[in-house]
Amino acid sequence: MSGGLLVAGTTSDAGKSVVTAGICRWLVRQGVRVAPFKAQNMSLNSFVTREGAEIGRAQAMQAQAARVEPTALMNPVLLKPGGDRSSQVVLMGRPVGEMSARGYHGGRQEALFGTVVDCLEQLRGAYDAVICEGAGSPAEINLRRTDIVNMGVARAAGFPVLVVGDIDRGGVFASFFGTTALLSAEDQSLVAGYLVNKFRGDVSLLEPGLDMLHGLTGRRTYGVLPYAHGLGIDEEDGLRVSMRGTVRESVVAPPHGEDVLRVAVCAVPLMSNFTDVDALAAEPGVVVRFVDRAEELSDADLVVVPGTRGTVRALAWLRERGLADALRRRAAEGRPVLGVCGGFQVLGESIDDEVESRAGLVEGLGLLPVRVRFGREKVLARPTGSALGEPVEGYEIHHGVAEVRGGEPFLDGCRVGAVWGTHWHGSLESDAFRRAFLGEVARASGRRFTAAPDTSFAALREEQLDRLGDLIEEHADTDALWRLIESGAPSGLPFVPPGAPGAGAPSAGLVPRPGPSRDRDSAPEPGPRSPDGPGSPRNDLSPRAPGSGTDVSVNEEAL
Repeated sequence: MSGGLLVAGTTSDAGKSVVTAGICRWLVRQGVRVAPFKAQNMSLNSFVTREGAEIGRAQAMQAQAARVEPTALMNPVLLKPGGDRSSQVVLMGRPVGEMSARGYHGGRQEALFGTVVDCLEQLRGAYDAVICEGAGSPAEINLRRTDIVNMGVARAAGFPVLVVGDIDRGGVFASFFGTTALLSAEDQSLVAGYLVNKFRGDVSLLEPGLDMLHGLTGRRTYGVLPYAHGLGIDEEDGLRVSMRGTVRESVVAPPHGEDVLRVAVCAVPLMSNFTDVDALAAEPGVVVRFVDRAEELSDADLVVVPGTRGTVRALAWLRERGLADALRRRAAEGRPVLGVCGGFQVLGESIDDEVESRAGLVEGLGLLPVRVRFGREKVLARPTGSALGEPVEGYEIHHGVAEVRGGEPFLDGCRVGAVWGTHWHGSLESDAFRRAFLGEVARASGRRFTAAPDTSFAALREEQLDRLGDLIEEHADTDALWRLIESGAPSGLPFVPPGAPGAGAPSAGLVPRPGPSRDRDSAPEPGPRSPDGPGSPRNDLSPRAPGSGTDVSVNEEAL
């Protein structure tokens, strides 16, 4: 068997990532060898595989749902926004340059399609099934000609498409119908049906609408997933804490000790890998919130300055909002501050940046004896070590190289008083280290907080992934889903007018076309945003996908 499915959405954040993960977990529990795949992802939340490839965190999480090791094959193109008009393009796990949206959609994106198809075919050869996640909406008609992630992938592989809609937002029937009706006849032939996400209430009240939708489109609904409180996964973007759902709606478990600990996370511009605080939020009695005003730091027991794709910009933002002065006061009073990656860099003495912002030498906050110089080569690593007497694992994604000139060693960074800084993302997922760190924070804050001795972040993540699998198993028609994955879209699906603009009338007997599409005309999320133009520096790219152990076709002229 070499089956598959594309999970598309009526909008961004409709639930594609969750549904893809849930299907992967359901399948692996049935003994199916399954892998996730997202051709192109736009996100500042990324992960480093064991072989040193950078991919989207959502795909790493989906790989965990499938109980397989993540590789660059699962996310060959990653776009990391660096401003309103530019993105860094990461190809097969390695950064290859900055590009504008116009440049990307003006032909460069299409040139990556061969790499995407090669990666998908390798996964199909190694697994029983591949569950693909789309991006944004497949009905973005202005971008359809250059799509490499939605219907372009489905047509290249001959995969059926399941469209997910978030009913909690409202308008789900119009979204399902409109998404289908704006696709060409050939694309529509692969749209098998729909999946309703985040439903609240009595399903029987929804069923008449589902019947009418079937009458209008000729396509069935494969399930209605209920709204699940406190359910989350590693996000592509947005302010969410995975173990608790939306931060400002989170429910905090009672503390193990007498006090709670309050953690304030500075919501810096271009914030990246804010999932670092998920492990803190998973601890009973730890309250995590994102803040953007100086007065919101006053009652915090710990302030976290997280990673960012714009270190110099984040530093200016902290100063403009008075947060920089508040951080200095905290340090002088011996109140805890933790800087991670870009947050670590802004706490240092100086930043010399001719790469990311091209601002040159900029004065930092001076809370740590560290000087940072940005290099063109990105550091991608999976370090291990120890701190506070406990073992720690993490991962690194940064251009800034830190010269530590004093203080007490702390992972790869340093500590001065109650101020800590490190480039290591994910360190707080190491349970024993996290408990020791929170103990330090509690003592410095004068809180009678005690970390629970048995909190396992890995176990909590597994529980969440099992809950996703349960949602699919209990609320979707899994027999019908299995037939889709194994056999493809049902034959004879009707055309829903008017179809894609300029696509013409449907031809008789239209069937999904196997193999790569010649016109490659579908659409991704907002493309990389902008650049340095054709003269931008770019790194040489090996045609071997890091960690894949196999060769893929990489078109370097894409950039």
